[in-house]
Amino acid sequence: MSYARHFLDFQGSSIAKFMQKLVVTQLSPNFREAITLLRDSPVPLPGDGDLLVRNRFVGVNASDINFSAGRYNTSVKVPFDAGFEGIGEVVALGLTASAKYTIGQAVAYVTPGSFAEYTVVPAKIAIPVPSVKPEYLTLLISGTTAYISLKELGELSEGKKVLVTAAAGGTGQFAVQLAKKAKCHVIGTCSSTEKSVFLKSIGCDLPINYKSENVGAVLKREYPEGVDVVYESVGGEMFDLAVNALAIKGRLIIIGFISGYQTPTGLSPIKAGTLPSKLLKKSASVKGFFLNHYFSEYQKAMDHLLKMYESQELVCEVDLGDLSPEGKFTGLESVFRAVDYMYMGKNTGKIVVELPHSVNSKL
Repeated sequence: MSYARHFLDFQGSSIAKFMQKLVVTQLSPNFREAITLLRDSPVPLPGDGDLLVRNRFVGVNASDINFSAGRYNTSVKVPFDAGFEGIGEVVALGLTASAKYTIGQAVAYVTPGSFAEYTVVPAKIAIPVPSVKPEYLTLLISGTTAYISLKELGELSEGKKVLVTAAAGGTGQFAVQLAKKAKCHVIGTCSSTEKSVFLKSIGCDLPINYKSENVGAVLKREYPEGVDVVYESVGGEMFDLAVNALAIKGRLIIIGFISGYQTPTGLSPIKAGTLPSKLLKKSASVKGFFLNHYFSEYQKAMDHLLKMYESQELVCEVDLGDLSPEGKFTGLESVFRAVDYMYMGKNTGKIVVELPHSVNSKL
């Protein structure tokens, strides 16, 4: 094999032959039902244009349970690997890949199969990062989703009123900050006093705690003319409230509808029957945004966000589970807890799981 000489990790010791990984073994939106933790899976070999990355941090996304339910590809057959994004060190690589990458280099990536100790990543989609920090991971999906959708669909300009739902979550935190950078007035919904305090700290003008306040009433009272843009990821009742709050020529961007993902259909009921009439009366619009359709903009967005973070213009809030009942999310087995934590609405910022390097990996 042309790349055999690269099969030493950067500390000069052999790469493990076996690893742990999470695999979808049954299609279900119930993550615990769908996923099996394999403890003795062979470590994959990188092809000529690939990197073998030893994952240090992996990101948890609301859509992990859509993926485990087979909703993105109806013809998918189990078993298949879970997890979308990771960051770690290159520990082996193919000959062609070695033209641009080296052993020990820190890289981040978006590719299925990140819930594993090692992942093969095509070099052409890897993202070199200055170091293996979980903050960089927050930008890969959550940050770029906010950046590209608001840039392409939001038509933000100074003084516009922007409503962000689930504003203290993984992607909401970036929508709030990017809208503020565009000199907009930002309103953010959240579920606790602590999250309201966090939202204030990143510049949100009006946090609304939906557990203690009536969102519809607050919006009607504070913004009788309505809001210009909504960054919406909750769905169901929150979607209906947001549509009602749109100003004339207002734009609602659908990033997701997390309130429905755990149901058998993956949907949360909305008042769809009255939607055409409501939009017509306001010359308003509802647009969907799916990151996969905007990959032509991805690299530019990622570069911009990395620069913003490096120059301390952007807060990348990471939730490693320190406040969860069983403590920090460490090791692949804690991905299950991390998904539960997200669906209980407990996280502030992006949920990230740390994978400490095992000292007793089977060689």
